[in-house]
Amino acid sequence: MAHILFVLTGADHWTLADGTEHPTGYWAEEFAAPYAAFISAGHTVTVATPAGVIAPVDRGSLAPEVNGGPEGAAAVAEIVSGATELQNPIPIDKVDLADYDAVFYPGGHGPMQDLAVDPVSGALLNDALASGKPLGIVCHAPAALLATGEAGPSPFAGYRLTGFSNVEETQAGFADKAKWLLQDRLVALGADYREGDPWAPHIEVDRNLYTGQNPASAAPLAAEILAAL
Repeated sequence: MAHILFVLTGADHWTLADGTEHPTGYWAEEFAAPYAAFISAGHTVTVATPAGVIAPVDRGSLAPEVNGGPEGAAAVAEIVSGATELQNPIPIDKVDLADYDAVFYPGGHGPMQDLAVDPVSGALLNDALASGKPLGIVCHAPAALLATGEAGPSPFAGYRLTGFSNVEETQAGFADKAKWLLQDRLVALGADYREGDPWAPHIEVDRNLYTGQNPASAAPLAAEILAAL
């Protein structure tokens, strides 16, 4: 069975262009759906965060309105509350990639705050890409790729990938409030950015890089990684 590393944000807010701190964290579905899929398949999971802090969940991501109703919200909340790995994270700088068979980055606006400028996470991403192991990144988590070009061009330049689109950020009400938009930064990084219809599942697989556009893409993305494992 495989051992899968989840790398989560440690940020509980996202600083907007006007200095406002918008409460956030990781998006529950983007952790819960892949986590449940991997655990159900018999794999084990370890969680890593910056400095080993307990990753905050975006409270808005637990609402019925974004989980298909009260039943879906309860199911996601149950997975999150039952995932003991979330309560025992290791610091990213203590990760030994050799211990893991795959790496997965859930999104939420949190990664826009911390992982986007975290060189330790950036180095881990570079190593994971070079290792050939499945590397899954979903929604806003591709912001972490912005920290991969510390010593020159990012190794992710030229890779076909996706992530939360400008259209989706506009429809979510944050495009005119954000300091920068993820899609724009990924294009500037040199990535071959692809987008699907807003809020619909959309994944891209290029070599060992597996990316999903939005929360609805988390489960299909996990299924692709499971197939690879």
